[in-house]
Amino acid sequence: MKLLNFEGRSVLNSRDVAGMIGKEHKHLMRDIRTYINDMQDSPNLDPRQFFIESTYTSDQNKILPCYLLTKQGCEFVANKLTGKKGNQFTAQYVSLFNSMKEQISNPVEQALKSFPIPRTMGEALRLAADEADQLAKQKPKVDYYDSQMRNPGLMTTTEIAKDFGWSASKLNKWLAAHHIIYKQGRHWVLYQKYCGEGYTQYEPFAYKKNNRQGIRNNLKWTQKGRKFIYDKLAEHDIHPVIEQLSLLD
Repeated sequence: MKLLNFEGRSVLNSRDVAGMIGKEHKHLMRDIRTYINDMQDSPNLDPRQFFIESTYTSDQNKILPCYLLTKQGCEFVANKLTGKKGNQFTAQYVSLFNSMKEQISNPVEQALKSFPIPRTMGEALRLAADEADQLAKQKPKVDYYDSQMRNPGLMTTTEIAKDFGWSASKLNKWLAAHHIIYKQGRHWVLYQKYCGEGYTQYEPFAYKKNNRQGIRNNLKWTQKGRKFIYDKLAEHDIHPVIEQLSLLD
């Protein structure tokens, strides 16, 4: 059971509420319809502040009706209950809504609680790669150029190589020797088996030579690609300088 978000409001699904109060869903639906009919007789009451019509897909793949209950709706249902079930339901929905309110009031604190602290560089790279991958999936296609081709999160081979105390030339040669990249003209490109994995992006840059201007594509690595290189090197017992130092302690 969890709170849902409907147009910025926290709500509970009537099926979950039915389970919380030990009532069949169809019977709770009947009760809610009665409550709505009673409210509609008063011009000062808006049933949608309590109960919102919705639907769900059953196990038989049928679209069936249900309701979304706001906090006021839960309070209304709770007031109709007596005894242990009523008390338990009240305690549950109050805890849920208060928990959501706390998360909204203290977003930074909640984020810190839920964000895992990496213990190694490998874990840090994995978290960065996962975060970048999620952001890329959420970005509209119209933002592709700005978010990827001009993404400050993209890294040059030189920057990645420095983590290992290597030069870009040495890292490129290692990657080439292990059939990850190869030279095509003046440019390094990925072997086909690694294309489409989101490891690299080509960032265009302007150049001027002999009074002639042009555009070249520079291969850069995404955070996912950086983690890929880290893992590949680790398979051969090659680790970043910072991890090498920790191993000496």
